[in-house]
Amino acid sequence: MALRRSIVVAGLGSIGRRHARLLKARGDLEVRVCEPDEGTVRRAFEELGTLPRYATYDEALASGPDMVLIATPHHLHGEQTVQALARDVHVLCEKPMSDNLADARKMVAAAGASRAILNIGFSLHFHPLIRRLRELVQDGALGAVVQVHYRVGSYITLVNSGSRYQSQMAGALLMDYAHQPDILFWLLGEKPAGVYMAGVRGGDMAYSSNPNCLSMVCDYGGPLVATIELNYLQMPQRHACEIVGDRAWALCDMDKGTIRLGRREAQEETEERIPVQVDRLYELEHQAFLDAVDGKRAPESPAAEAIASMEIIEAALQSWRTKRRVALR
Repeated sequence: MALRRSIVVAGLGSIGRRHARLLKARGDLEVRVCEPDEGTVRRAFEELGTLPRYATYDEALASGPDMVLIATPHHLHGEQTVQALARDVHVLCEKPMSDNLADARKMVAAAGASRAILNIGFSLHFHPLIRRLRELVQDGALGAVVQVHYRVGSYITLVNSGSRYQSQMAGALLMDYAHQPDILFWLLGEKPAGVYMAGVRGGDMAYSSNPNCLSMVCDYGGPLVATIELNYLQMPQRHACEIVGDRAWALCDMDKGTIRLGRREAQEETEERIPVQVDRLYELEHQAFLDAVDGKRAPESPAAEAIASMEIIEAALQSWRTKRRVALR
């Protein structure tokens, strides 16, 4: 009987626990965990059952895993990814790539020098509504895309945060929702020419961040403009993306599980309902990663493409601080 491949889940916050639970449920992997905090380990094992555990990342790598899944705080992503790739250990790293662009570039370089696979965990690539949006863009159903609006409001993210790091990390809102800059790039196939972002901290909330409400405008040097609006205020959460073309528009409501499609010439609006199960997104992400490790497909979000989100984030945060439009390189 062939030995099961091993994977270490580094970090047992809410997202790390979800990954560990779903990976364990597959039954074809030996799942180990790495978490330094004893209280976090205890709470995780109440949900997961006892798993082999390492108190430090160095110990975890020294054990010789086949793969690591990095779900640690953002500032650790770069160093931990580079360490694993240097040992030719395959890496699935949660978004964002890092908390800074310089470390993200080191991750790209390390991936190029390693025999191992690096994939960044942009699980929304597997969201059936987002995939349907991309299909509408790519098959020309919307015509020439002129405008994109992406909005997320999610106070529950702060409520569920164990470490409350958002209150200390300037720009944490944009880091937590690195999905949205990535999805803009994934949907449109190009990076913005420039970014302008305004952000404020407001509201009488028990938990907050700086900013806790932001609006970003991306221009593309042509007849295309995109906006991203994020907040840590709305509860229940809101998650929607609208794309406007010269033939049709599509409004994707991730909370309702619907896509409304308006066609200009026909002067009609239709609605599609597509069921979504959150765990299923991660299961598909895991399978795609394992298939990439096995050489059956390319990584879904390789570092060389995923870094576009970090370039947009860095420009946006610079714009927020300087109150000026910032051009992307």
